[in-house]
Amino acid sequence: MSLRRRLATVVAGVAALAVALSGCLYAQIPPVPPTDGASLAPQTDGVPAELLPYYGQTLDWQPCGTGLDCTTVTVPRDYADPSVGDLDLAVVRHRATSGKPIGSLLTNPGGPGAAGVSLMKQALSILVDDKLTQDYDVIGFDPRGVGESTAVTCYEPAQLDAFLYDIPPGARGSDERKAALDQRAADFANACQDHSDGILPYITTENSARDMDVLRAVLGDAKLNYLGFSYGTFLGATYAGLFPERVDRMVLDGGIDPSVSGSDTSLQQAVGFEQSLRSFMADCLKTKDCPFAGTVDDAMADVASLLARVDARPITAADGRRLGGDTLMTAITAALYSEESWPYLRSALTDVSNGRADVAFQLADFYNGRVGDHYDGNTMEAFIAYNCMDYPDQGTDAAVAELQQKLDAAAPVIAPYWSGSGGDPCKTWPAPPTGKREQITAPGSPPILVVGTTGDPATPYEGAQSLASQLSQGVLITNVGEGHLGYNKGNACVTDAVDAYLIDGTVPDDGHRCG
Repeated sequence: MSLRRRLATVVAGVAALAVALSGCLYAQIPPVPPTDGASLAPQTDGVPAELLPYYGQTLDWQPCGTGLDCTTVTVPRDYADPSVGDLDLAVVRHRATSGKPIGSLLTNPGGPGAAGVSLMKQALSILVDDKLTQDYDVIGFDPRGVGESTAVTCYEPAQLDAFLYDIPPGARGSDERKAALDQRAADFANACQDHSDGILPYITTENSARDMDVLRAVLGDAKLNYLGFSYGTFLGATYAGLFPERVDRMVLDGGIDPSVSGSDTSLQQAVGFEQSLRSFMADCLKTKDCPFAGTVDDAMADVASLLARVDARPITAADGRRLGGDTLMTAITAALYSEESWPYLRSALTDVSNGRADVAFQLADFYNGRVGDHYDGNTMEAFIAYNCMDYPDQGTDAAVAELQQKLDAAAPVIAPYWSGSGGDPCKTWPAPPTGKREQITAPGSPPILVVGTTGDPATPYEGAQSLASQLSQGVLITNVGEGHLGYNKGNACVTDAVDAYLIDGTVPDDGHRCG
């Protein structure tokens, strides 16, 4: 596992898990006749002449589900040189049920690599509540490189299975395993280059943020209203940094600190998941079906032993796949996103303790977007593509060794399966990273709400604190609780504050605490 492999962890897996395990679908409403994206002159002030054709597109909305319209928006591959060529963005709209929308509310569910179009089609209620669907035209889109947009393409399903699940030869940490992982990573990077039609150098968060400004304009909005989750907070903050004067109401839930290095982000996430695993264990030990006993420390030691045992003697699932330590850790990680998934983690760990791997693979598959024998979109491929371009390379042997020492001390159960030598596709990525890790202040923007959850493992609370403090108009909402994200997750204090801001413009006090 490399310094960049587990960065900005994927919220798309959580959305898929919630849909699959709860069967939650959005309430259907009658379709509303679409409009045609009319005069956009007020929204193109300050746009370079060579970009005006993109900002002046007329959208062709077509029904694509009950209450939904879909369209395609064209954007340049390279904003600095539009002559390089174009990309297509898939966009979906749920019209305001009131018939009198405040405007458009652009959303991003996270990732990088989460597909906003399919998520809105499957479960709009995961993104927004009824108050927002009443007053806004809610907009989902697949960012460049993702899903139904011009997409990063690397592997067929069987090849992606091998990349994500196969157990490499040799003992963990051995030269044999490192060589095998390095070769696997290089093969993946080469496949992405071969099958992605030259788009990889342009799959960056900055370009995606610029795409959002095109979307703002072609939707007919003078300023951007935005609700972003997890990685979507980095995307939203990047937009605010580029276009602070074009921000209207912006909420960033699960804030990511844009100034933190890749290695420090990896360390913070590992510590977050270690702490969440301890919280799970404290709860598990109170139940009758917990496979562990004793204290939380005893249970953590037992999980570490279970991971090591599976690593040494993989378990074969009903479909023939072999469960090793890395895939079991992916399963654990997937379930720690939400307390609602803890019963599935108890079941998975009980089964693995008894030599069965099927529930663990179910959790890992949800995390990786695997459905049956195929993948629902290209989440993992796009995830790697964005991280390779967004994060400056820190993958020297010395940096890896230093990170591993810190991980071993701060997250001893998670550490052996979180980061290590070998297996970084970014080392042979066909384009060098262009992203920078630096503070975003967005001077001149209106208030920007940042939501942080104290027990969030994927986007630890300190990231939200830091992001809110560095934004010139950042306002922090603290959600006291476990799991990833805060809005629309059952805490009425958080949800009501966000709704009041997005609908009425009511700004809560900085430091507003819910719990």
